Amino acid sequence: MERAAAAAAAAPAGRTVAGRNANLPWVEKYRPQTLSDLISHQDILSTIQKFISEDRLPHLLLYGPPGTGKTSTILACAKQLYKDKAFSSMVLELNASDDRGIDIVRGPILNFASTRSIFKKGFKLVILDEADAMTQDAQNALRRVIEKFTENTRFCLICNYLSKIIPALQSRCTRFRFGPLTPELMVPRLQHVIEEEGVDVSDDGMKALVTLSNGDMRRSLNILQSTSMAFGKVTEETVYTCTGQPLKSDIANILDWMLNQDFTTAYRNIMELKTLKGLALQDILTEIHLFVHRGKRKRKKPLGGWRLSLCSDTDQRG
Repeated sequence: MERAAAAAAAAPAGRTVAGRNANLPWVEKYRPQTLSDLISHQDILSTIQKFISEDRLPHLLLYGPPGTGKTSTILACAKQLYKDKAFSSMVLELNASDDRGIDIVRGPILNFASTRSIFKKGFKLVILDEADAMTQDAQNALRRVIEKFTENTRFCLICNYLSKIIPALQSRCTRFRFGPLTPELMVPRLQHVIEEEGVDVSDDGMKALVTLSNGDMRRSLNILQSTSMAFGKVTEETVYTCTGQPLKSDIANILDWMLNQDFTTAYRNIMELKTLKGLALQDILTEIHLFVHRGKRKRKKPLGGWRLSLCSDTDQRG
């Protein structure tokens, strides 16, 4: 899953993807292949590049939100460390969410780390994605494996939540946090993909892609590809429709009902709209907050706190 985050730090806009499989999802098709292709988190990249150049790569713990380039970074490192022929024998890539228990440590990880490559120099690399899904027993077993085979194997743990990694593992790794991407990094990359794929995207469509992705490059590319395939042209309305998010016109109507109608009528209208369009209450509340925060509506009357409270209580009671 997280490997698609490569798009989070992709190549400059002038880089082409000619010759790549046209049937690949765009998050894989436009994955950066080297560290120099990555454009986000330059401070982290420069540090890791120094580790590699000095042949002193430590155990790594890469953490942060999805779609920020964690897996892409370590895969680019692995491709720099090992040639194509050596890659398969020197790198073990696993997703811990597939098998959360201790067997994954005692099985493939232990077998890989405990063997040496006779005709190949250097250390092996174990990439463990979604390590925060591992049980505590599995993490404790992994700690012992890391201690025992540090001489010939390096481990890279990738996770979303650092708090779910036991302190014993954290202390044995060099930690790097990958934060959400800024719009300044996302927009040029999206424009590059749009040009390569010949997609028709409006200005408000681009803004919607960036807004809904919340710094997740993988999500923005998936939305872009899905919307372009479903509607042809990518606009704000088609993006929101494709993702099932409430349209701004729907949010404007909901606010109008809340402000200017009695509670019973407003509640009935909101529930009818919610059911008709299959909207999630959390998405409605999130969009209302953003709508009001941006100051895009002039209130006709003060919004009574009792209305929001009563609406929430009624919804909780079903």
